[in-house]
Amino acid sequence: MEADELLVQVAGGDQKAFEDLYGLVSGPVYGLVRRVVRDPAQSEEVAQEVLLELWRSAARFDPGRGSALSWVLTLAHRRAVDRVRSARAAGEREQREARRGHGPAFDQVAEEVEAGLEREWVRRCLDRLTALQRQSVTLAYYDGYTYREVAERLSLPLGTVKTRMRDGLTRLRDCLGGAA
Repeated sequence: MEADELLVQVAGGDQKAFEDLYGLVSGPVYGLVRRVVRDPAQSEEVAQEVLLELWRSAARFDPGRGSALSWVLTLAHRRAVDRVRSARAAGEREQREARRGHGPAFDQVAEEVEAGLEREWVRRCLDRLTALQRQSVTLAYYDGYTYREVAERLSLPLGTVKTRMRDGLTRLRDCLGGAA
């Protein structure tokens, strides 16, 4: 029996006709839904909803307007598109809520302000060092050079660089001690 005849019988409440119709259209319905929805679990759910809707609304089928398979696939396509739109809208709502609720925390702002003040204090204390001390400390602590590498870059004996670093760090500690 063809899908058109089966659908007319399903509209009359014939369960055996529905079983036969189910066998004919369930594969194409799932395939179409799967192409639209893409997620296998969601596709199975949507296909199930479509087949349930088919049982409930078979009386709305008008054979004069097209084939039963076309009608069923139209139902499936509409339901699949509705599911995709619903999922997209839910995702967009979640993103809007996430953006709305994620301003910088008070502690984060306070930490940034404090770090800025500390940087300024260190700059002022570095300015109080001699040029030679500042150069040695900057190379070691900001540029990441070892004492030996600082000595090589400045073409100075290692002992001289160590003395400058010790004196410079002592002056920085004394200066920054007032910041704490």
